[in-house]
Amino acid sequence: MRPLRVWAPRAGRLTLETAAGRRPMVRGDNGTWRVRAPELVHGADYALWVDGEGPFPDPRSPWQPRGVHGPSRVVDHGRFPWRDAGWRAPPLASAVIQEIHVGTFTPEGTFDAAIGRLDHLLDLGITHVELMPVAAFPGTRGWGYDGVALFAPHAPYGGPDGLKRLVDACHRRGLAVLLDVVYNHLGPDGNHLARFGPYFTDAYRTPWGDAVNLDGPDSPEVRRFFLDNARMWLQDYHLDGLRLDAVHALMDRSAVHLLEALSRQTRHLEARLGRPLVLIAESDLNDPRIVRPPQAGGLGLDAQWNEDFHHALHALLTGERQGYYADYGGPEALARVLTAGFWLEGQYSQYRRRYHGRSAAGLAGRAFVACLQNHDQVGNRAEGERSAHLLSEGLLRVGAALVLTAPFVPLLFQGEEWGARTPFIYFTDHQDPALARAVAEGRRREFAAFGWDAALIPDPQSLDTFRRCLLDWDEPGRAPHAGLLAWHRDLIALRRRLPDLTDDRLERVRVRFDAAAHTWVMNRGAVTVACNLGPVDADLALPAQETGRPLLCSTAGIRAGAAGVHLPAASVVVLGRPSRAGEGDECA
Repeated sequence: MRPLRVWAPRAGRLTLETAAGRRPMVRGDNGTWRVRAPELVHGADYALWVDGEGPFPDPRSPWQPRGVHGPSRVVDHGRFPWRDAGWRAPPLASAVIQEIHVGTFTPEGTFDAAIGRLDHLLDLGITHVELMPVAAFPGTRGWGYDGVALFAPHAPYGGPDGLKRLVDACHRRGLAVLLDVVYNHLGPDGNHLARFGPYFTDAYRTPWGDAVNLDGPDSPEVRRFFLDNARMWLQDYHLDGLRLDAVHALMDRSAVHLLEALSRQTRHLEARLGRPLVLIAESDLNDPRIVRPPQAGGLGLDAQWNEDFHHALHALLTGERQGYYADYGGPEALARVLTAGFWLEGQYSQYRRRYHGRSAAGLAGRAFVACLQNHDQVGNRAEGERSAHLLSEGLLRVGAALVLTAPFVPLLFQGEEWGARTPFIYFTDHQDPALARAVAEGRRREFAAFGWDAALIPDPQSLDTFRRCLLDWDEPGRAPHAGLLAWHRDLIALRRRLPDLTDDRLERVRVRFDAAAHTWVMNRGAVTVACNLGPVDADLALPAQETGRPLLCSTAGIRAGAAGVHLPAASVVVLGRPSRAGEGDECA
């Protein structure tokens, strides 16, 4: 039996409590305490007392069946009957990702219930499922970004074995699984780490308070905490990669940044496990060094969410210019992103009131994940409005085409594929009334920057707010949702079939537009994507090298000929060469 180890340099006395009673732990080097307890077998509960105060969960608790304030429970990861031997995830460069929130993806809101919807994702053409955070957080419902037991899958979702069953089921169907992890902060409710050691530092401030201690005194064990957590998800839960939340808030001036250390560890783990593993960052920095190799001065991650792509596409389709959309006006922003990776690459940002970004020259499209919607961009609106609430069906189809024919890794948010009408509002289940009030007031202040009426913001604590966000699985079977679902399915199939749509060399992408006429053309080898973003029909002249046979049309009435294409209002056509000279085609 291995002894229980707990890093607690701040403790003068550490006591283990189990069903057999309490026993003192022995302090060793570096503030690590140990104790042998034969009763700590799989399924046994235990807790810790720090200097006579407690009981508290283990900072590395693998299971919190009674919530974040309850006792920890032992998990023997070797007991699970995995059936995914020989599994290898598809390469990220060929991925189509769907982001899901376990609690709202199904009415039951569990890992096991999500298994029942995997065939829908397969039929759509999804290759990677990206789970929003599942580390244990306070209450039963929430987004998961206030997790406090980072090693313990959320009990109301199904706990450790529930997550393993979901991952195993995905792998047996050919779906890779990515997990969103939050290392830049922990939630306040149930966060007892500071009692054990210097996990946080006031040397830096973040939007959530003191920063995680990644470069100060005693930081090696703090760094190890997060590195071990990442290893656990990839190794013990068979996950295929991690999406790292808001890495710009990882304050680390070490010569080897935590992200570089994580990248190095993941490459070693990948070699040992014999299957590909990926790391994807969310970053607000527009800094290509995140995905450049360490040999070139980078941090070595595989990809990063491309905020510029989302903001430019959203602003172009909706016309919104409030908040950070002020930096993304006309079509030139999206054109620059598609051909260079970023729009802001050192220019002045009106929203930030400073220069922002750095050139991404030399990077391939696979280094960026692009979307029209994600949990942040939907949920951070006052009423959680999806693109389906903001755009016509025609423009929804245009947006989907631009995402799924772009040279980047495409991501869809749950229900986006059928134009779901259910919102995705920020919701919480904080047990501390003062914290609940503070969160609600903070969101009202945040939304003021966008000019939204605070009175319209739903109460995050309300059960009704949460219930409104549950996906309606009857929608995909009826109009207009069924047509949008078929459109997304056809676009994904076309992306997979045409080599030019998986060629992610940005220097080969050609874009031109007419802002006055609201027309847009993207050329990718033998494939041309022609869009009419305006409210009236448009006749778009095309040079010979951009004409071709219509492969997909978003609506009836699109006509293509040797000289160009006729596009009804708010429509898009994907053309493919070769075509028969002088002979036109018309979409049915």
